[in-house]
Amino acid sequence: KMAEKQEEPSNAQNGEPDNAEEGEGKKKKVKREDLPPFEIVTGERLPAIFFKFQFRNVEYSSGRNKTFLCYVVETQGKEPVTCRGYLEDEHAAAHAEMAFFNTILPACQAGARHDVTWYVSSSPCVTCAARICEALRKNKGLRLTIMVGRLFMWEEPEMQAALRSMKEAGCKLRIMKPQDFEYVWKNFVEQEEGEEAKSFVPWEDIQENFQYYEEKLAEIL
Repeated sequence: KMAEKQEEPSNAQNGEPDNAEEGEGKKKKVKREDLPPFEIVTGERLPAIFFKFQFRNVEYSSGRNKTFLCYVVETQGKEPVTCRGYLEDEHAAAHAEMAFFNTILPACQAGARHDVTWYVSSSPCVTCAARICEALRKNKGLRLTIMVGRLFMWEEPEMQAALRSMKEAGCKLRIMKPQDFEYVWKNFVEQEEGEEAKSFVPWEDIQENFQYYEEKLAEIL
């Protein structure tokens, strides 16, 4: 059992700079308070501070009330195309998973085969799981692998049933290993301009927490 303290995020962990200097380094970006509430945010790379807090594979996700979804879509057409980016949601409106099916996938070549990989901070809720199943059943050319940092409300029977239904619909569900977090860090996280890319620094218990969630997912599925 993981011993993880309940943590409340500081402003910085939520992606809001704790000081003005930090804010200066983020100039030209839309300030968080300028965004309409509950908007789906899209982009190619997310701020490192978001990644370090939201993707952390702790057991108690206190304060982690958003879903961050990094995606890779490989379209197998006459000319194979790969696109990638990330979606971030506020949990009171459309979730990132829904936004992917509503905005990202329709922009990809219709009728082609799409191999999609998501790297998500936590596993989908019951409603999103149902939408994933529906998308997979309707679109026979869609293959979806979901790599999750944490399992969301996994003790709830309806959540366990939702995870099983995704597997039955053909979705591959995996818990992110330390190497997967490193992949996201390299491919989806902003590095400060003018700096050499900083290497990924694993947090304490990253391996232990991965094993904990992997065991839970295996029991559920």
